[in-house]
Amino acid sequence: MKSLIAAALMLGAMALPATAQERLSVALDWTPNTNHVGLYVAQAKGWFKDAGLDVEILPYTDTSSGTLVATGVAEFGILSSIGFYSQRATGADLTVVMAVMQHETGRLVFNGEREDIQRPADLDGMTYAGFGSAWEQALISTIIQNDGGKGEFETVTLGTSAYEALANGTVDFTLEVSTWEGVNSVLLDRPQRAFRYADYGVPDQHTTYLGGNGTWLKANPETARAFVEAAQRGYAFAAENPEEAAEMLIAETGGMLSNPELVRASMQAIVDGGYLQDEGEPVGLIDADMFGNITKFMFEAGVMRDADGKRLEEMPDVSTWFTNEYQKQ
Repeated sequence: MKSLIAAALMLGAMALPATAQERLSVALDWTPNTNHVGLYVAQAKGWFKDAGLDVEILPYTDTSSGTLVATGVAEFGILSSIGFYSQRATGADLTVVMAVMQHETGRLVFNGEREDIQRPADLDGMTYAGFGSAWEQALISTIIQNDGGKGEFETVTLGTSAYEALANGTVDFTLEVSTWEGVNSVLLDRPQRAFRYADYGVPDQHTTYLGGNGTWLKANPETARAFVEAAQRGYAFAAENPEEAAEMLIAETGGMLSNPELVRASMQAIVDGGYLQDEGEPVGLIDADMFGNITKFMFEAGVMRDADGKRLEEMPDVSTWFTNEYQKQ
């Protein structure tokens, strides 16, 4: 009898997988770049697997990462801050769980050889190469007006073609991510000058987040914590080891990054600029005041709209829009 029981137990054990891992997916907000480095480091180091997770990093598609997460296609996603605030205002089922970037990486840029642009007020009447969001109008108008200008300019929507248009002089100014397009302009030997948003009355912000589906987070707190802590560990490694992290990102993306030199230089710029981590604080920490200040700015500028596209009449309680509870403190 004992031998039969032992045999049955052995057969039962053989029928089970050696390690039962929970499958999760995380959506990217753009093609792979250094904003995503912590995910790829965690994948390369096996930290997701060690946490009992089988994580699939979904390729970028025309459907935004925020939409994929809010609708439950992916449990997590990398979210641009402005995209997240706009979607969350409409009632999207999104909750931010980690700040990838601790400070604003965006800036307003123009040709460095332009002598007629010395201050934001000089941009009145000029042509801006934009990306099609209401945030851009509010941002640029504020910068110009706070320098004494009218905040009036022409806009042509060009998307990522804005940078070539700026280089060839077709447009006068645009916005860029200093740690990617800004780094690339240096590599291409294109002289630029820039105005920082915070110097002209725009609140500092976390420009990139890791967010999750709100309903799923509440139903799966331990799994959520395991994922976020592993991702946080990946970004912490990148903050301490930018060169090694850049090589992992290049290797893990299987040739999708066609300019390794840009990846390496971008990673160094992120760390040198203190974007991944504030001194004395853990990587990923969401600052409640910073979160509140930028959403208040967007609300007052009329950028935040409800599901019907109508301007929000009351400032929402954004304290429920984010949480640090899944991070390792």
